[in-house]
Amino acid sequence: MSETAGLPGTTYTGTRDIPLDKLTRYPGNPRRGDVEAIRASLRRHGQYRSLVVRDTGDALVVLAGNHTSDALRAEGRSTARCEVLTCDDDTARRINLADNKLAELGYYDEDDLAAMLAALDGDLDGTGWSSQEVTRLLTAELPEGFAAFDESIAEALSPAAHTCPECGHTFTAAEAAK
Repeated sequence: MSETAGLPGTTYTGTRDIPLDKLTRYPGNPRRGDVEAIRASLRRHGQYRSLVVRDTGDALVVLAGNHTSDALRAEGRSTARCEVLTCDDDTARRINLADNKLAELGYYDEDDLAAMLAALDGDLDGTGWSSQEVTRLLTAELPEGFAAFDESIAEALSPAAHTCPECGHTFTAAEAAK
């Protein structure tokens, strides 16, 4: 089965289990992953996400999942589940860069995160979260002597009017923005 992958000149050719010794790391991949954390996840959850692999005709190159591939090898696995596609060099580079960057652009809703982590009852195996991180998130206590947020302090730090230290002229933030 062959279908377009949504990008001009890119074709999805299928999902396959591919021997790891047939896969090549993306050359020059700039991302450095935590292979040990991925190994822990693989031991607990298995491979729940496919690698994205480019079939160049001469090689099968991992575009997304290079560190998962490394972790699978380190765990003694012989194959990896892969989404295979064909594309040009520029698209391959863009897929690798996007995979490396886009996840880090996200953020956590701390209330939802705290609820999910609390539901694990301390069993963090394979999640990548440490007990120290979870404790810090769930307790969210301020260090001793650290004042809680106070509106009056915020107003004092950002007064309605400012005075120039050179000439003494007083102006508002709105005037300064003009």
